[in-house]
Amino acid sequence: MNDPALIRGVALFAPVAAVWIAVAVRRPGSRDLAAMILATAWNLLTLAVANVVAAHAGWWTFAAEGALVAGVPADLLLGWALLWGALPAHVLRTLPLPLVLAAFGWLDLALMPLAGPVVTLGAGWLYGEAIAIACCLLPGLLLARWTAADRRLPWRVTFQVILAGGLALGVPLALTGAWRQPGWAIGLLAQALAVPLLLGLAAVREFAVAGGTPVPYDPPKRLVTGGPYAYVRNPMQAAVTGAYLVLAVADLRFAAAAGLSFAYGAGLAAWHEGGHLAGRFGADWADYRDRVRPWLPRARPYPGLPHADLHVAASCARCAEVGGWITRGRPVSLRILPAERHPAGLRRMTYERADGLRAHGVAAFAHAAQHLHLGWALAGWLLLLPGVRWFAQLCADAFGAGPARPAPAESDGVPIRRGPA
Repeated sequence: MNDPALIRGVALFAPVAAVWIAVAVRRPGSRDLAAMILATAWNLLTLAVANVVAAHAGWWTFAAEGALVAGVPADLLLGWALLWGALPAHVLRTLPLPLVLAAFGWLDLALMPLAGPVVTLGAGWLYGEAIAIACCLLPGLLLARWTAADRRLPWRVTFQVILAGGLALGVPLALTGAWRQPGWAIGLLAQALAVPLLLGLAAVREFAVAGGTPVPYDPPKRLVTGGPYAYVRNPMQAAVTGAYLVLAVADLRFAAAAGLSFAYGAGLAAWHEGGHLAGRFGADWADYRDRVRPWLPRARPYPGLPHADLHVAASCARCAEVGGWITRGRPVSLRILPAERHPAGLRRMTYERADGLRAHGVAAFAHAAQHLHLGWALAGWLLLLPGVRWFAQLCADAFGAGPARPAPAESDGVPIRRGPA
């Protein structure tokens, strides 16, 4: 089989047919469908990167014309992604993972030499094959299995953030060449991008707190009205559209992408998600929809966001000042309570939300800031980023706001001493 057109056709349509037959034999449920989509998308992104790296490293190259993406035949890439993604995610999800890895690794080792002359293998192609199995096939299978079984939510969310960032921003930036800008321009674009990306990441985290992910077939277990959703109804779609508008400064094609993103969010997504949420949450969704706009954020949070308590040591002058400052900001759905009366014997400022979310120290302040207004909410979402949160807490502890046990609650004249901050 030396006809390049035949090789490319078989590489695409054989996996498509296999997936179609598998779906016809056993119709996937909603979670199974989400697992198939995510596994395929993961392999589509990572295999594209792996093939570009392979070409630069000399592991293998492509001799093809037409329908190329960064020098990689699009049909081979899509067929490969289905073969490693949707097919094993649906057909072999109950078999031991090492067995599935071995089977599909062996299959790939057998097929790669047969793909010539479209694929020309180099001397070190087995190294590339091993890296592809480790970075593409294995994570895709794990993501699919965790999604189908509704397990390992933090890992699923992390994989989905990487996937969304790669497909929505990484690939368009690489294909358009918009990243080829002077250093000062890259710096300004990065700072401008921080706002929409921060909004999107905070929205994903809020979904995870509610027990779900952004994938429509893997939704949260309850109506999400906290975090960014207390200010705008479509924070993830607004984040993507805003990011494209920022990047349009570097390449006008991103302006068209922003228009398409807005049209999708305002049209198909609003129609589909609105009907789904109305069916699940009824009057609660109707009230939220009527009071929170889909694209233009509120200045103050939605009154129906989950109620929370912030426990601050009244016996600590510095902590009491923080609690007083938050109180003067008229927080929405937030009470400031003395930490001395908490039965757990708190050692830091503690935030407790009605849906079970709990945070301490800097993270507690960051969550409380979301109850004030949009400006402080943005600062809170920034503080909650993993690396930023750790560094901010380190600085707070270094400047004397470390953990301490507050004085016991006795009377209004309780002595002032340093407490949890």
